[in-house]
Amino acid sequence: MPDRMRHILVAIRDLQRTPRGELRRAGVLARASGASVELFHAISEPDPAASWPETATAAFVAKRRATIASKCLRRLERFASDKLLRAVRVRCTVTWDFPPHEAIVRRAWSSHADLVVAATRHHMPGARLVLRNTDWELIRLCPAPLLLVKSVREYRRPAILAAIDPFHTHARPADLDARLLAAGKSYAQLLHGSLHVFHAYMPLINVAMAPMSTGSLLTIPPEVEEMHGRQIERAIDRLASGAGVPPARRHIHMGDIVGELRAATRSTRAGLVVMGAVSRSALKRLFIGNAAERVLDSLDCDILVVKPRRFRTTVDRRPAIGVTSSLVVR
Repeated sequence: MPDRMRHILVAIRDLQRTPRGELRRAGVLARASGASVELFHAISEPDPAASWPETATAAFVAKRRATIASKCLRRLERFASDKLLRAVRVRCTVTWDFPPHEAIVRRAWSSHADLVVAATRHHMPGARLVLRNTDWELIRLCPAPLLLVKSVREYRRPAILAAIDPFHTHARPADLDARLLAAGKSYAQLLHGSLHVFHAYMPLINVAMAPMSTGSLLTIPPEVEEMHGRQIERAIDRLASGAGVPPARRHIHMGDIVGELRAATRSTRAGLVVMGAVSRSALKRLFIGNAAERVLDSLDCDILVVKPRRFRTTVDRRPAIGVTSSLVVR
């Protein structure tokens, strides 16, 4: 996480509706940190150069591109004048690039964004297995911290819930939990909120089948389960203490992460959950998934997705078309 937030990139998909949730979040964070805001839209209309490959002249293509880009910029400019962005430096940018998630990642690179803000929509159960959805692809591939906006409610001294997991070191870089806590602390300070720590764990296998010849069941003693729970609590307490989180704000629960995290956000009235995400291969995603993806639809509050320090995305830095138009509003 950067020591200071300097630039916030707001990805806007639908130009027909005012993105109040995204504008509200960007405005609050920009005023608190002194950052600038960039409203960004990847143009989805067919590129004139591809639409009329045989008849279009270079002058016609340039003029048509300029006309479409100007129309999109005017809509972004209207959003930029919204009172939600008052007293904030705003730039509007449109680009001919695809697919949308790669366009957003490339713009985040070129603008040196410290935060990408995007709205998320509810998805049908099981859609993750077959769709290349922009939300999920950004979770996997965006190297900058990603704020997924799920609510238009104001942040009112919100609880910031950092979901950490120091026990999956084989699947997560060792510094990821420290980055999550640092991000949570930074946002808690910006929003005048409070940092909480969350961890959910599954119990040890309570019943295991003995050798088939006996047909008997082996039960793990309760004291072993208690020891397991105490070890987890000690590990979480060490991380929480290092981040200055008091015991009353440490939430350690036995159970499935999706249900327990959802319950914790409601009991604390959390405005933001900070989670880590590690990119996986397409094959592994089919069977394993990612914690950030699995809870995306289950939470009612916003989600901040943070990548490991040495995360490398597979998105090519070269745009598909590479024609960008931009204007500074104020």
